[in-house]
Amino acid sequence: MAEGAKPAGAVKASDLFIECLEEEGCEYIFGVPGEENLDFLDSLSRSTKIKLILTRHEQGAGFMAATYGRHTGKTGVCIATLGPGATNFVTAAAYATLGGMPMLMITGQKPIKKSKQGRFQILDVVSMMGPITKFTHQMASSDNIPSRVREAYRLAEEEKPGATHIELPEDIADEHTDSRPLKRSLVRRPTADAKSITQAVHALQNAKAPVLVIGAGANRKMTGKMLREFVEETGIPFLTTQLGKGVIDERHPKFLGCAALSAGDFVHRAVEDADLIINVGHDVIEKPPFFMREGGTPVIHVSTKTAEVDPVYFPAIEVIGDIANAIWQMKEAVTPNPAWNFDHMLAYRAAEVAHTAPLAADTRFPIFPPHLVQQIRDAMPEDGIICLDNGVYKIWFARGYTAYQPNTVLLDNALATMGAGLPSAMMSAMLYPERKVMAVCGDGGFMMNSQEMETAVRLGLNMTVLILNDNSYGMIRWKQANMGFEDFGLTYGNPDFVKYAEAYGAKGHRVESAAHLKQLLAHCNSTPGVHLIDCPVDYSENDQILNKDIKELSKAL
Repeated sequence: MAEGAKPAGAVKASDLFIECLEEEGCEYIFGVPGEENLDFLDSLSRSTKIKLILTRHEQGAGFMAATYGRHTGKTGVCIATLGPGATNFVTAAAYATLGGMPMLMITGQKPIKKSKQGRFQILDVVSMMGPITKFTHQMASSDNIPSRVREAYRLAEEEKPGATHIELPEDIADEHTDSRPLKRSLVRRPTADAKSITQAVHALQNAKAPVLVIGAGANRKMTGKMLREFVEETGIPFLTTQLGKGVIDERHPKFLGCAALSAGDFVHRAVEDADLIINVGHDVIEKPPFFMREGGTPVIHVSTKTAEVDPVYFPAIEVIGDIANAIWQMKEAVTPNPAWNFDHMLAYRAAEVAHTAPLAADTRFPIFPPHLVQQIRDAMPEDGIICLDNGVYKIWFARGYTAYQPNTVLLDNALATMGAGLPSAMMSAMLYPERKVMAVCGDGGFMMNSQEMETAVRLGLNMTVLILNDNSYGMIRWKQANMGFEDFGLTYGNPDFVKYAEAYGAKGHRVESAAHLKQLLAHCNSTPGVHLIDCPVDYSENDQILNKDIKELSKAL
């Protein structure tokens, strides 16, 4: 609407924007508002439905919004100013888009119709966001706010979910308009074609040793239920990628393991024994736990989207549509073949468990990673949530931490950024205050967003942050050793993490032995507030175990 025009019934654009977010069901907005967001902030202050969560860095806000989307399937919303505020969203946007998490970023901008400030702080944020979002748009007219917000939400939540972005300039936010919010549409995902189901079932029934691979796209509420029923009905064993962890309870007797390493693990040997692979929810952002070759094991691709074909992935049959419905259709149509034999596959899993048991029982100090994994699993309840930052420990947890429920092991095997562990745990603790939540971070990753400890304390969250302290960027050191390079350029010093936690008003603890670790985990889980555990870790055998022992033992089988 024309500048200055305020007809009867017109509302301020920033008020309308908030009304549109309310109509979408927005509960929280995370962020660091700037001068260019003040109209929006003023409108938000009058909302009775949306709560502002002020963070200490825009990246933390973005990670929290993305994790809200990951847990709920609904769009998480975050806000920042122009220029440096918007650039600080970039990593979180990539995290959400690659990881399949619905998120809307709202950034401010100088007036676009009459600006007297030259180019101060001005970047082409819309173009910057283009490659890492599903939708990015600058609001040039307040009349279009309802349709653009609706479109941003629709695209954020549509498969594959991801990040969207709207830039709201100051002068547009101050306009008046008679536009009104749009209602959410009712939409159902299309179901898989019956002929493709028939082809898949025919291939399945004629196989001798089929296997189920559960990937990132299968980590949806109904999909997990249908996959469990499929495994129960058919008896076909399953393995997961890192982002498929927990879709089916990993205590299940048909569980073969999680593909945490790139190749050569027990689980990879099990896949090599299969003569048919049913690949559910495959996402190219995760390296597949198998590589296809000409004349090799055929693959059935079950997903919401057709396969992205490359030299190592070219499925024979594609079942495209709602994954949960496709699995249900296959379950109803298949008759388990008495000739199926999974003994050798399951023997690989038994060998992995046998190999891990003595490692997990090793009570050396500093703490041995497999022992840490087992101690945390023992300490966390059935529905407890662990949120991993990124480091070499992610491999130990992906392999050794038994996930009982979906979204109880939040790890990032897509962008694999450092710095997301603490904010994702904070979001989990906000959403599920009745559940135990723990962030597991390396010292490097923790320090990248450690300022959010203040936010966690201010919000009154109950959660534990466990820091694996080795005074180095341990993952890259492991890779450096694996490649035969000298140990160089990857070590540093750390603050006193106990005092650091206490400075924020949190409770700090330092592990002094394996027995003490067990006591501290129990204490932190049973005591309210934000806890930080400084845990010295012994990574000296990473290279030997992960790169050599596992590959030799599994190959011998």
